[in-house]
Amino acid sequence: MYNEGDEAEREEAVMLIGIPKEIKDHERRVSVTPDGVHLLRESRHQVLVEPSAGQGSGFSDEAYHQAGAQLARSKEDLFRQAELIVKVKEPQLSECALFRPGQSLFTYLHLASLPDLTKALVAAQITAIAYETVEAKDHSLPILRPMSEIAGRLAVQIGAHHLEQVGGGRGLLLAGVPGVPPGHVVVLGAGVVGTSAVRIAVGMGARVTVINLDLERLRALDDVYGGRISTCAATESAIERAIVEADLVIGAVLVPGARAPKVISRSMVSKMRKGSVIVDVAVDQGGCSETTRPTTHSDPVYLVDGVLHYCVTNMPGIVPHTSTLALTNATLPYILRLASDGVERSIQSDPGFAKGVNVMNGAVTCQAVAEAHGLRFTPLL
Repeated sequence: MYNEGDEAEREEAVMLIGIPKEIKDHERRVSVTPDGVHLLRESRHQVLVEPSAGQGSGFSDEAYHQAGAQLARSKEDLFRQAELIVKVKEPQLSECALFRPGQSLFTYLHLASLPDLTKALVAAQITAIAYETVEAKDHSLPILRPMSEIAGRLAVQIGAHHLEQVGGGRGLLLAGVPGVPPGHVVVLGAGVVGTSAVRIAVGMGARVTVINLDLERLRALDDVYGGRISTCAATESAIERAIVEADLVIGAVLVPGARAPKVISRSMVSKMRKGSVIVDVAVDQGGCSETTRPTTHSDPVYLVDGVLHYCVTNMPGIVPHTSTLALTNATLPYILRLASDGVERSIQSDPGFAKGVNVMNGAVTCQAVAEAHGLRFTPLL
């Protein structure tokens, strides 16, 4: 347990970082691995870990202790002491009551689809930095990317299962067999999620159609797959034609920080085959179908007009070991910088990192989030 009387260790530490246990449904990832803790300790930072935080990802309390972390007495104890809270998913409303003014949070937030959480973080007077809106120098999203890669790969795997009769679908084998055509997968969006989904769907032997606004992305995919996929420019009529013929639709539409556009209407869903499947990976940002509503790993699917919808908001949580390793690879350089330079200096020195700040000192500093909820936007810089 953390010894509050150990003043020498506190003076040595540059920042006290808290790693709480995730409490979202079936969320077994942890924000930092023991190896990550070791690197933070080498930089003289103190790390406080909630007991069993890493257990679901295969990392024991003893592994964290050996890496130099201290174990908190409780979640409340960790939130009370830590200057920087590093999580995987957005805090639940019960956790928001534990924040104190001036504290910093670094995690996936997806606030554009979460009005109550946005207001709670504003009221808490903390600095909330979203993994998904941090930009690299090339304007890519380096912390969102690894989970998008995992979610894209999982989307086809999960969709294939739910096409099986035991999964609630029409009893279709996505790969087909000789003499029987394969299933048709339609991927809406050709970013990281969409590209990852295409890779798995092609590998499984499915017939694949990719729809995207950016024709250069479609050209790039066409070059990679050499005629093994069909590509289509995104128009309302093209989307409708494709999904009406689809067995599996992967929603992979992203507008960074903002709510996802509703590119699938209720009318389109009503025309789809009974027992077909929609996996809406965009659900974190509100979903790209009018029929999308968030689900959990405990109750992942529901039917609309005979079409199965899988809309789990933390898909990578079902492969926590892989996801935790991939996430720490992406976040650790930023955590080290935050801890060593402090929040204000990190923001001032890196405009791309500053884009990750969604809420600060009682103000909404991300324009897309403010617009989504009709709140006042306060520019950060």
